[in-house]
Amino acid sequence: MATNSSTKKVWIIIVASLAVIIGGIVFAKKQGWIMKEPATEVETAKAKVTDIIERVSASGKVQPEVEVKLSPDVSGEIVALFVSEGDSVKKGQLLLKIRPDNYESVMARAEAQVNSSKASLEQSKAMLAQSEARLAKAKIDFERNKKLHDDKVISDADFDSFASQLAVAKQEVESAKANIQSAVFTIKSTEASMKEARANLTKTSIYAPQSGTISKLNVELGERVVGTSQMAGTELLRIANLNKMEVRVNVNENDITRVSQNDTVIIDVDAYSTSGRKFKGVVYEVASSANGLSTATASSTDAVTEFEVKIRILRSSYQDLIKGRHSYPLKPGMTASVEIITERKNGVLSVPLTAVTTRDPNAKEEEKKPEGEENNTQEEAPKKDKLKEVVFVLTKDNHAKLKEVKTGISDFENIEILSGLANGEEIISGPYLTVSKKLKNDEIVQKKGAKKK
Repeated sequence: MATNSSTKKVWIIIVASLAVIIGGIVFAKKQGWIMKEPATEVETAKAKVTDIIERVSASGKVQPEVEVKLSPDVSGEIVALFVSEGDSVKKGQLLLKIRPDNYESVMARAEAQVNSSKASLEQSKAMLAQSEARLAKAKIDFERNKKLHDDKVISDADFDSFASQLAVAKQEVESAKANIQSAVFTIKSTEASMKEARANLTKTSIYAPQSGTISKLNVELGERVVGTSQMAGTELLRIANLNKMEVRVNVNENDITRVSQNDTVIIDVDAYSTSGRKFKGVVYEVASSANGLSTATASSTDAVTEFEVKIRILRSSYQDLIKGRHSYPLKPGMTASVEIITERKNGVLSVPLTAVTTRDPNAKEEEKKPEGEENNTQEEAPKKDKLKEVVFVLTKDNHAKLKEVKTGISDFENIEILSGLANGEEIISGPYLTVSKKLKNDEIVQKKGAKKK
């Protein structure tokens, strides 16, 4: 009996000891003394009042606002070239000549055909006069013999002969009139051919359609060129007005709605980037439709849709670089990057751009699903409509508190806060992946670089 009693006491002591140990572990865990998960390291910043300039960035090429491409309307060999690339020309100035020999001979043939047609017309008029004279004589003979026939002096056969001569004379007059009309039409046709030949002969001399600078010369003396009036032939040269330059850029469809005419632009031309020189410009034309895409490209959902924007470079921003009357510091084809200032706000509450993310503030934290288990897309789809812009505010006890905000414009660093935050509140600004994906509401966090307790 004594042995059983001592054994029972031992078990009671063991059970009581285990209960005390387990209770201590549970209590210590609740107090955070043991089995505590490491706090997430984060970067913080404070909401502050600052100036925000919203910009749209793009790149393109410097081009003249007005540039004319010249192509010939006739084919042949260049026998005279009076300009070189870079020369200044005036409207109406002779630039080059194409060999005119063939066109001169065509012109000579056309003139001969016109003269021949006019001679034919005169001949037809003479034939008409003769036919009218014969008709008059035939009428007189018919009238005289008709009276004799009525008096039974001449036979029916003789009278019919005079009647036949009168009919023939009338037909000859009508034929002569038709020949005159035909000769008139022939003259008009040959004169049209002569006019065309004269125009082609004139086209062998190429004149400047406007004043400007020869920005590109594609041909040499003695070179043969091809030209037709129906389609563009060989490009001879280009005349540009280098006093008015522009930058043509392509803007993504996501940004084009923010760009409008008269927006201010900061232009960085690669040729002057080493000196830190920037130029000013203004948007003067925004395309109404997207850049043309081929059928194959248009059918692809990955194709980037872009709109062309033309930016006038203000001459006053590079006036000091102009040396001499014909010096142009900006050349066609130079590469340029632009920043279009679409909106500017001074003294607005803002936070770093990386601090704002999208979450459903009313959603409960879901347990992590086992690997390989697919999410139910039908259940998750409606949640996208409930997503709100939020930030994580750092509490005094180092917790990340989810807070819904409304945002405005943004630049490359900061974003405007319209409501939801007060000036000076400390928010979590990074790392980006932590803020956008991993961080949870009320999660314990620790500032980066702070000593762990």
